[in-house]
Amino acid sequence: MSIYRIGVHQTTHTCPGDPTPHITAIHRQILAVIDGGPCRAPVTIRCGTTTTTIACGRHEPAHRQCSACRSTVTEHTITTRHHHDDHGPAEHEGPGRVAA
Repeated sequence: MSIYRIGVHQTTHTCPGDPTPHITAIHRQILAVIDGGPCRAPVTIRCGTTTTTIACGRHEPAHRQCSACRSTVTEHTITTRHHHDDHGPAEHEGPGRVAA
């Protein structure tokens, strides 16, 4: 089984339309890859007169793959950072706009 360890970094903010913190950006980073090794159940495929053997992970759906070809993704760390937007209404007003 190949295991991919992922770090997730989220940025949240609040706004006048939705005062509860909500996610505005998500960044994922691969922290580590642990290889599962060679395929334990290779598959023979044919195209015309040509025959070849490939790893089951390249051909079979996940539930029929051997344990070496199956992939697992694990979220190792989840970091949330709140972006503080302290702009008042005056800073959001443009030319010709009047504050309500």
